[in-house]
Amino acid sequence: MFIVNPELDTQTLLAHACESLASANVMTMDLADRTEGTSRNTLLGIAQVITFGELAVNRALDRIDPPE
Repeated sequence: MFIVNPELDTQTLLAHACESLASANVMTMDLADRTEGTSRNTLLGIAQVITFGELAVNRALDRIDPPE
């Protein structure tokens, strides 16, 4: 259904992945705020995994283009 443009460079792909993870984290935290009990704890755990992924992508971006 969807394809990733094979012409895209690694930095662009990582930036898009970072933005997608950030959006997923916001959506998960929003849902967790409206949920109680074990389901809330599960959502918070998912949000934490998303955050770890976002941190890893940001580190990869820093290695490609180190901050000044």
